Amino acid sequence: MNPSRLVTPQDVPVLAELHRVNRNFLAPFEPVRSDDYFTVAGQRVVIEGALARYQQGSVLPHVILDGSGRVAGRITLSEIVRGPFQSCSLGYWVSAAENGRGLATAAVRDIIGTAFSELGLHRIQAGILLHNAGSQRVLERNGFVRIGVAPEYLKIAGRWQDHVLFQLVADGDASTDQTSPAAEVG
Repeated sequence: MNPSRLVTPQDVPVLAELHRVNRNFLAPFEPVRSDDYFTVAGQRVVIEGALARYQQGSVLPHVILDGSGRVAGRITLSEIVRGPFQSCSLGYWVSAAENGRGLATAAVRDIIGTAFSELGLHRIQAGILLHNAGSQRVLERNGFVRIGVAPEYLKIAGRWQDHVLFQLVADGDASTDQTSPAAEVG
């Protein structure tokens, strides 16, 4: 079974429940969210927006699956830029109940293959909070290299916080030049 798959509108109720149950667990790692974000209606807006950007080619929104195929989190390639850049950003989270079981590591490995082989990207970047050692290990297990620290990179948990930046570059020149108007982003 694949460790991740494209998110669907049918995932909205389970994602709303996962966010609700994991609100305190995820709060130190995410922007401050309104109460609406944790509802079915709020998650419907999030997922519909992600799927619209997916159709435009700028986002690849997946859910992370546990061993039985249940949704356990999300993993997303965002800010997909074509042309000479062929790059994207990676973000992911796994529920507290599934944390530490290798699901994020497997999902990152899976989406790397998609990014490089199917999407023809050259580079994936991820920014991780300095104190999030577990997430840094997930990236390192998947071959990402630390490239520096970005001061006050994102507003997380209500304040601008430094992030460790990681990147993974495709081997050789396997990426293709996907510069058709439909693939142009940015």
